[in-house]
Amino acid sequence: MLSDHFRAEPFWWQKAPLAESSTSKTTRLPNNIDVMVVGSGYTGLHAALQTTRAGFSTLVVDAEALGNGCSSRNGGQVSTSLKGDYKELVRRYGPNQALAMFREGILAVDFLEQFIKEEEIDCDWRRSGHFSGAHNRAAYDTTARRLSNLPIELGLEWQMISAEDQHLEIGSNRYHGGVLYPQHASLQPALYHSGLLNSVRSAGTKTVGHCKVERIEPLSSGFNVHTSLGTVRASKVAIATNGYTGPLNVWQRRRIIPIGSYMIATEPVTESVAHEISPRGRTMTDTRRLVFYYRMYEGRMIFGGRVALSETDPRVSAPRLHIAMSEIFPQLANTPIDFSWVGFVGFTFDNLPHIGEKDGIHYSMGYCGSGVSLSSYLGSIMGKQIAGDQSQRSAFMDLKFPTRSFYFGNPWFLKPSILYYRLRDRFNF
Repeated sequence: MLSDHFRAEPFWWQKAPLAESSTSKTTRLPNNIDVMVVGSGYTGLHAALQTTRAGFSTLVVDAEALGNGCSSRNGGQVSTSLKGDYKELVRRYGPNQALAMFREGILAVDFLEQFIKEEEIDCDWRRSGHFSGAHNRAAYDTTARRLSNLPIELGLEWQMISAEDQHLEIGSNRYHGGVLYPQHASLQPALYHSGLLNSVRSAGTKTVGHCKVERIEPLSSGFNVHTSLGTVRASKVAIATNGYTGPLNVWQRRRIIPIGSYMIATEPVTESVAHEISPRGRTMTDTRRLVFYYRMYEGRMIFGGRVALSETDPRVSAPRLHIAMSEIFPQLANTPIDFSWVGFVGFTFDNLPHIGEKDGIHYSMGYCGSGVSLSSYLGSIMGKQIAGDQSQRSAFMDLKFPTRSFYFGNPWFLKPSILYYRLRDRFNF
């Protein structure tokens, strides 16, 4: 099902190619810097923007091209929700902090909307609303009950959509109704990253791609950061690598679970088919544990899901996604794929994002699939913290950041977990 002009790269790059880098062996890094940020995605760039505008000399480096990670590879869905269950959060942290955590999901979307407006970033931002289809009747009832139990003061808007009315939202018979979240939004992720990068550079931040950090050496005051292009003395360091966190910092690596997020973009379909599939232009997903997420964009179906564990060849994952897409939308069964790509998102063992400082190194990571808004919002807070501005704190600061015994960055436990959840999704238990 690959088209004649198939490309194994993100569709988003067509309008927003990765920033060209003049990095070479002759590229000179500064000898000294106030703040060094490792990672050039949304988190790192938002942190750098805050420190630079606060008057701190700031350097952002990335082992790959700037923005090559999930910040230019995600589905462009902007949600207000956390992965954690509200009742479980109340049990663990108490009602006040649980409410504050859920509120930050809403605040993050509002923050992102205001930021895009103020920075005049053209990235197709819109409050599209989001439809989540119930994969069986029990899932519909469970969703309605869970949402009804949320406190009114949270301010989360939602509306249950019956099976009889779901065709007003989605052109599929796969679901048993669902729920509409009108506050959710969408954007073109690579355009957003490109606009954010322009703002960061305009502020005076130095950005260097293809510069791998090999070791961070703590000093009595600050750090020596050893990279493939030389050593930099940095007063403060932040790691913003999320799903791409490697052996550079073992403590962080043991707490982040990298999970592949696989996506395809089909050939353009007719206007009538596009309208049938998505009458109101929503972002969409469903209640299965092995979730798929999708939206129509510029006449194409953008379809993603967890169809592999560590596969990195988009040509292998593309047919699997096409099969899943065709089960939901039979009208796309014969529509070829123009683009296929993969990115890695960062999950945590408690399904919560975490922001803080460990051994003098700042971090913000673990957005669990809701990273477009949360990484922007929490990255900005991290930057303020680094700059000494304590006026804004997050409910996700100073939380215990759990790991598991015998976990060192290779998620060996995912395969049996995925098989288990696949069975539960198939047999509805």
